[in-house]
Amino acid sequence: MSTKPTTFGLIVGNRGFFPDILARDGHAMMTKLLKKLGYPVVVLKPEDTKFGSVETWSDAKKCADLFKKHRDKIDGVIVTLPNFGDERGVADTLKLAGLDVPVLVHAWQDDAAKMTIKHRRDSFCGKMSVCNNLRQYNIPFSLTRRHTMDPATPAFEEEVHSFAATCRVVKGLRSCRIGAIGARPAAFNTVRYSEKLLQESGISVETLDLSEVFGRAARMKDNDAQLKERLQAIKGYTNTKGVPEQALLKMAKLATVIRNWMTDYDLDATAIQCWTSMEEFFGVVPCTVMSMLSDQLSSSACETDVAGTISMHALALASQSPSFLLDWNNNYGDDPDKCVCFHCSNLPKSCFNDTKMDYQEIIAGTVGKDNTYGTLYGRIKAQPMTYCRVSTFDTEGRIAAYVGEGRFTDDPIDTFGGFGVAEVPDLQGLLQFICQNGYEHHVAANHSQAARAVYEALEVYMGWDVYWHQG
Repeated sequence: MSTKPTTFGLIVGNRGFFPDILARDGHAMMTKLLKKLGYPVVVLKPEDTKFGSVETWSDAKKCADLFKKHRDKIDGVIVTLPNFGDERGVADTLKLAGLDVPVLVHAWQDDAAKMTIKHRRDSFCGKMSVCNNLRQYNIPFSLTRRHTMDPATPAFEEEVHSFAATCRVVKGLRSCRIGAIGARPAAFNTVRYSEKLLQESGISVETLDLSEVFGRAARMKDNDAQLKERLQAIKGYTNTKGVPEQALLKMAKLATVIRNWMTDYDLDATAIQCWTSMEEFFGVVPCTVMSMLSDQLSSSACETDVAGTISMHALALASQSPSFLLDWNNNYGDDPDKCVCFHCSNLPKSCFNDTKMDYQEIIAGTVGKDNTYGTLYGRIKAQPMTYCRVSTFDTEGRIAAYVGEGRFTDDPIDTFGGFGVAEVPDLQGLLQFICQNGYEHHVAANHSQAARAVYEALEVYMGWDVYWHQG
């Protein structure tokens, strides 16, 4: 995943019979602010138009030409209205530029003590006109939490960061390439999905049969330099005490095959069959290999859950931190807003308090302990979290999702695998929604607070049906 900074196109609105000085100062302040926050800016210069603002048709053409010149750089556009602004100028610029990126509309606050003709902004009113025109032009857009906001506040800085996260999700998903390794496990109808619906949204799926993975691994010599490097990486990743050397070598071969394939096909993330072909015919579980991928922001979901991988990837794009796939698994006593989330497990190391590699106790009863080394045990850190689930509803011809926020707690629990106690406001209402609407038991989670950014990206710009659970 690319972690380069989000680049914004900036449109500074202006309307001539309002104080021009407001547009001048607005241009200078917003440009300086965005750069201070670490975001490169593409914006008209003061010598290009009056104070670098957009008001007339001529201004719109100049700004659109500038945006088109930097099309490959611009991830989103911020429209800022230091005064009422010209509604057509903004809409015409976006239409002519044809960027098809997220748009944030921001209006400046008036000072109730400065309401003379020299100081009044009327951005409160102008924002409605701009949004009206964007709707007429069929240009989707985002809004700040408050109708008007002072840019010189931490609250507005948070708005910018949230919008940047939305831009990353949209850009990342529209060109996303997922690797599906192996067939769907026969017992898991829940991970069915539609490649065609995903492709409509720009998400491509590349497939690789497990037989090819095992075959390529078998051809690999034990003294291969790349294999040795991967083996050392695994040993350095987590505590491998008690794990047979032969099992570690198999994991290294598996990791080498998968990573080479991902490089060859420019894959962003993977979904891998595990249960139970990997154990029976290769002799390890892929959990640690997948954990290492996810920890490096190349999300990897088990049970060939491609939609689960996309859910993980969306969260990772928003937060720029590792995501993990869990089961909504157990009640936590009688607490209606807490549950146990679990997987057996391939969670990224960074989400745990501590980790160790061991054998997979559930599958071991079927295929034998010696064939199930590689799982990663640990407890999920007690931190805030965002959760998300994307699904394709094939017979309805739509992609839908739900997203929300909660936290992992430090409530006492003693179990195995990768686990944590999750607290979600109105968890019972969320569970009702999941069951009634046919969502899976798998859910992606991330140590972040990014529900708003993910919701905007999936609902407004990807065009999916998204439920934002706010308790």
